[in-house]
Amino acid sequence: MGSLRFLTAGESHGQCLTAIVEGIPAGLKLDIDEMNRDMARRQQGYGRGGRMKIETDRVEILSGVRFGETMGDPITLRVTNRDWANWETRMSVFGEPAAEPVTAARPGHADLTGIKKYNRQDIRDILERASARETAARVAVGALAKQFLRACGMEVVSQVCNIGGVAAAAENIDREVIGRGDSELNCYDAAAEETMKEKIRAAKAAGDTLGGTFEVIVRHAPLGLGSHIQWDRRLDARLAGAMMSIQAIKGVEIGAGFAYAELPGSQAHDEMFYDGAKQVYRKTNRAGGLEGGMTNGEEVVVRAVMKPIPTLMQPLHSVDVRSHEEVLACKERSDVCAVSAASVVGEAMTAFVMAEAVLEKFGSDAMVDLLAAMAAYKARVQEG
Repeated sequence: MGSLRFLTAGESHGQCLTAIVEGIPAGLKLDIDEMNRDMARRQQGYGRGGRMKIETDRVEILSGVRFGETMGDPITLRVTNRDWANWETRMSVFGEPAAEPVTAARPGHADLTGIKKYNRQDIRDILERASARETAARVAVGALAKQFLRACGMEVVSQVCNIGGVAAAAENIDREVIGRGDSELNCYDAAAEETMKEKIRAAKAAGDTLGGTFEVIVRHAPLGLGSHIQWDRRLDARLAGAMMSIQAIKGVEIGAGFAYAELPGSQAHDEMFYDGAKQVYRKTNRAGGLEGGMTNGEEVVVRAVMKPIPTLMQPLHSVDVRSHEEVLACKERSDVCAVSAASVVGEAMTAFVMAEAVLEKFGSDAMVDLLAAMAAYKARVQEG
């Protein structure tokens, strides 16, 4: 059984973000330009803040790849923070602090709980790592996982479904083009996107922020990834956990999700039919491509909701952890809306979990052996 894992390190205003990925087989050809396109997609989006005007995120590969091909050993990824030049005295590894500590906690952020748990006096010690800036490293990892999945015949794409209560209409969207557009909000309903932008502009003028929902789709996943045998091998549980690990994500659903609460069983499940070649097909995909914790051959569909960013230009009522007075929360440079960016991070985390599942089932030290095992398995289940 193959295994895949990664760790990230680095702070929002530190020198860089890094990730180490272990478990990618040898012989996977990589396209660094394609990886950097995902890095750019994470930075873009209507409603992003001033930080994205400073950074131009590009991933560097420091180990595990030679002449564009993986060697089987751990892969080290680095994303340099250009903003470090403006923060060097405040984020120095050694020396004395050169700025006043942050002491006004932000409701909805890790600030208050973090300084108590880790016994810190400056909230910056918490917010620097809790920041969604960390997801730049995850998108780099996900870009690597997506190239692995593509070599296995799979594709991971996403779309924004709702921002601030403005929903994209399913009937206006051609699902075949999702992942192939250039929308500023990663939304494939043009009319809804314009209304979303109006909401974002209004929120910015009010010093407020907006959340929303996005959907990640995995195309061409083979039947049988994941398992019903143990709770921690169920693929839907692992996808939900990966999504919930993303900063500001507060809910996840798969397929029809919470809409199941309103459906009778006769309308909830995806009936099965035989085609002329006696291959099973379905007319619906309410299960979101997962049954019994396993992929069933349909598109995998995962949705997540992102809460509004807790850093507001019109700060909320809070407390000062040093003076113990009631104050307004601190302000950090921030976005008005980052749902489109979150959808790219959602792709990354979904891609990683799906790659992990592929390696568990077909794992090998070399891509050629993995692809051969995968082809043999697909032939067997199709014959059955």
